[in-house]
Amino acid sequence: MRLVPTAPGFWMLTLGVCIAALSPLFGFLVGVMSQRPEGEVPLDPLYLGLFIGVVVGGMGVLLAVVGGVRLWRHYKGVRVSTPQDVEAP
Repeated sequence: MRLVPTAPGFWMLTLGVCIAALSPLFGFLVGVMSQRPEGEVPLDPLYLGLFIGVVVGGMGVLLAVVGGVRLWRHYKGVRVSTPQDVEAP
């Protein structure tokens, strides 16, 4: 059995999509599990956990976009014209 390597950018795209989808959920989960401290707090732990999850999710989106661009360039084969490809007038 011969294994075929994946295209460059595939795993970056997959990881970025997973991070972007799951990090806000985990941030919300962490915020719900943490107990509210006694007294006045400037930011509730629920909102703080969700905010951190959204920020990490945004980084996951950037990772997915970069992976998608690498995958697109691999399959579309961006060609650079050379002097031999250009016809003389």
